[in-house]
This record gives sequence, structure tokens and C-alpha cells, in this order.
Amino acid sequence: MLNQGIGSWPARRARRTPARTAVVHRGTGTTYRELHERVLRLAHALRALGVVRGDRVAHLGPNHPAFLETLFAAGALGAVLVPLNTRLAAPELAYSLVDSGSTVLVHGAEQAETATAAAADTGVRHRVTLGAPGGGALGYEDLIAGGSTEPLDEAVAPDDPCLIMYTSGTTGRPKGAVLSHANITWNSVNVLVDTDLTGDEVTLVVAPLFHTAGLNMTCLPTLLKGGRVVLLEAFDAGAVLEAVERERVTYMFGVPTMYDAMAAHPRWETADLSSLRSLNCGGAPVPARTIERYLARGLAFSQGYGMTEASPGVLLLDREQTSAKAGSAGVPHFFTDARVALPDGSTAGAGQRGEILVQGPNVMSGYWNRPEDTAAAVTDDGWLRTGDVARTDEDGYAYIVDRVKDMFVSGGENVYPAEVEDALLSHPAVRECAVVGVPDQVWGEVGHAVVVLADGDRADGPEILAHLRGRLAKYKIPKTVVFAADLPRTASGKILKPAVRKAHPAPSAGPAVPESSASPSPKGSTP
Repeated sequence: MLNQGIGSWPARRARRTPARTAVVHRGTGTTYRELHERVLRLAHALRALGVVRGDRVAHLGPNHPAFLETLFAAGALGAVLVPLNTRLAAPELAYSLVDSGSTVLVHGAEQAETATAAAADTGVRHRVTLGAPGGGALGYEDLIAGGSTEPLDEAVAPDDPCLIMYTSGTTGRPKGAVLSHANITWNSVNVLVDTDLTGDEVTLVVAPLFHTAGLNMTCLPTLLKGGRVVLLEAFDAGAVLEAVERERVTYMFGVPTMYDAMAAHPRWETADLSSLRSLNCGGAPVPARTIERYLARGLAFSQGYGMTEASPGVLLLDREQTSAKAGSAGVPHFFTDARVALPDGSTAGAGQRGEILVQGPNVMSGYWNRPEDTAAAVTDDGWLRTGDVARTDEDGYAYIVDRVKDMFVSGGENVYPAEVEDALLSHPAVRECAVVGVPDQVWGEVGHAVVVLADGDRADGPEILAHLRGRLAKYKIPKTVVFAADLPRTASGKILKPAVRKAHPAPSAGPAVPESSASPSPKGSTP
């Protein structure tokens, strides 16, 4: 085949395993032969709409076979898919459409109003809806029904762009990470090597496909291997447990909050989870209590760490090491290199904290139309800066400490909120929490905790902070605590610290506990 990109995967799979089920959605299965034909028809239809090599095709919608069909069809033409976050407002989506120069927007039926508003006054020439056509939108199924089944083999090189994945945009405007066909293929190979996926894998995909974890850590590696992908459109703990039982799911990915919600569900103790072979967890440091809950049911995590710019896999902890290396994000994926760097660029020794740098065939080619941002993100010798702080142990296993930008300095000491949050989560009444640094006249900055209590549990600020004494040095203990019903998150489950700081400011009336027990110790003092 001339097409060496992922747009050729459906054709390659159809000739090897045509009768296997590729995708299951709402109880309906699609074989690899059927997937290939639908992708082929859609590719011809997109070409008839004027899509050519290098054009950008955007997709806005929940997890649905149409996402994968659009991805593969764009790849078959040498075009580039731009996945859009369904949680964004129309002006935010419009920014990504304009920035990427997308000419076609495929969207779900429920996103019709938002898509119409977002696409107005942009370069989008055609909207394609999964709902009823009309209002200027073409019908998705109509396009497929009218598309040709003539063979299509566009020359696509491994280094050609495949995806423009926009970062969460927690600071400033989102940037589009350009991921090539080779980036995605090598990431998939890393997953296949390091997690031992098999041809009979049944992978539950409930994390959004418009993020790299849901798409590239579970879905695409499974399809490359010839397994079955079960798509759920939104996370619901009960629905996930039912899907695992019904479909005999063997592999799934989730963020800690998703796994915590499953473990808190009334059916947790009785649900049949015997089919599960692999549980992958990422997106945030995995609390020790989460690991313990799953180990009690005989389930171990392969914890990971990654970022959009790395397609996203950087580190992975094998499930066999879940207990021995509890809290670690593991070691670099097979074909990826990572190191912890000190501020002068030298490699940190065991126990030293520094920024994670990553290099490998899965690392992006750069940010879309942002050469200055690309140059700032990559060192002179070609390592991608992650912006995350880690340390390694004597065996080379990495432990994520926190985001560089989330760290704050209190009394001359660095405080990493993730460490404080993990200690807070050990309190039985705390369901989730976030810690941010806030200005303080004496110490420069001090910690401020925002806590969400578990349903039915009660606790006050002094009790919460008293729980930390003896677990953390005094300077790490937050000075104030407020309680919230929930925490703002991205669609991938990451807590939005700027939004937390804005929505839940520290009380001006004073600390939640007496000054002597809540204030941080100055540098050099005894914790």
C-alpha cells in the first residue's frame, strides 16, 4: 500500500481479520470488513466535498463510531483530523476551528446548536451531522450511503500530520499539538509491547476519544491488534460496571476519579469483574487508597504518565509492580526515553527533584503554526519539556511530584500540592480535594485546601488539618480549608487549578485552625 499512515489500518485489518468485531456501540457491533467499507465510502464522500491532502477535518461529538470513521477517512486522504472538546463553549470551539483552518466539521446530533454557532464566520465550508440533515448541515449517513467503494490508496508518509490535538488550555489559549501517523503508530506499539494486548482484547473506551489517552492508549492499540472496542458515550459508574459484565471487558483506561466512583458504587462488591486483565490509570497521581481498594478485589493497575505532546505515553508502571512501587508512574515506554533534569539541564540523581524530559518517535513534531512555542517546549538537544516535576528511586522508577507551575514556595521551602492532596485523601471523609498556593504576608505563600466530602460524611476544617499533623511537615500543611460540592475539571478528568483558585478563594477571616498548628515552618526549622 502507498498509504503508510493509520488511514490504511481498516483496509489492512479487513484483509487479515474481516469477520472479527471491531467496534461495539449501543449494543451494535461492526466488523472490520464493515468498518473498512464505511471508512472507504466516507473518504470518497469527503473528497467529493473538496477535502484533499493536508486539509483539516474537525469532529465534535461524544464517543461514537463516527469519530473513528472520520479519523480513518481523513487519514485515507492524507487529511488531518482535529478532535474538539464537547465541553467547550461555541467561542472556544470557534477558536480551534479558525486556528486549525478546518474546512469540514462533523458533529453529533446533540452538538448541532453549538456546532452551528461555532462554525459561523470560520473557514468551515461544510457541516456534517449525525442527526437529521438540514439547517445547512449534510447528513453523515447520507454521505456514507452515497460514497463510492472504489479502492483508495493515497500516498501518505509516516511523518505526515495525522491529528491536531488541542491542549486543555489551562493557561492562555490552547495550542494544537501536531501528531504524525508515526507518532501514533509508535505510541500504539509501545502500548502493545508494554501492556501485552492480545487479538481477543475487549477494550472499554469511556474516556473521551477527543483526548489522547482515550484514543491512543486504549482504542487505537486495540484496533491495531485486531481486538474489540466497546464505546461508551459518557462515564457513569454503574454503566461501566454493567458493560464490563455484559461485554466481558478485558482492558480499560480511566482517571483516578472514575475508578473511585466505580469503587463507591453500590454494585462494586457484587459486580462480576473476573474478565478484567488490565486496568490502566493516568491523568493524575493515583492515591494510595485507590490502589488498595482495587487490590482488595484482585485488580492491579498499570499506572501511567503522559501528555498530549507525547501521543501521550511517557511512563508506565507494570501491574506486577503496583504494590512494590506504589505511587510510581513507572519507567519509560519501550521505544521512548525520559529523564529527570535539574535546572542546569543535567540529569538528576536518585531522590533529586527535577523536570521530566522526554524523547522518542511518539513525541509531536511541534505546535500548529506556533514555531516560538515549539522552540520553547524543546531543549537544544531535542528533549521535550513536560512541565512536570518528578524524582526517581534507586531502581529508576519515576514518581510524579507535581506540575512545575502548581508548586509554590512557603517560608523558603518548595511545596508540591500533589503530595499534600494525597495526604488529605487518606482522611476517610475526603472524597476529592485540591491544594493551591495563596499569598501570605509572613511566609510568601501558604497552602489553601478545597475539599469535597464523601456523601453522608461530615468533617470540619480543624479536623481535616489535624489529620495532616504527623503526616506532613508543618510548612506543607495548608493554612486554610474550604468545602465545595465538586471541583472544576477538564474533560479528561484533570482538576483545573486556576478555576479552583478563582471559585474557592481562601477565607479572609483567618485560618481554619489556630495559627500555631496551621502555619508553615520557616526554612530550616524543625517540622
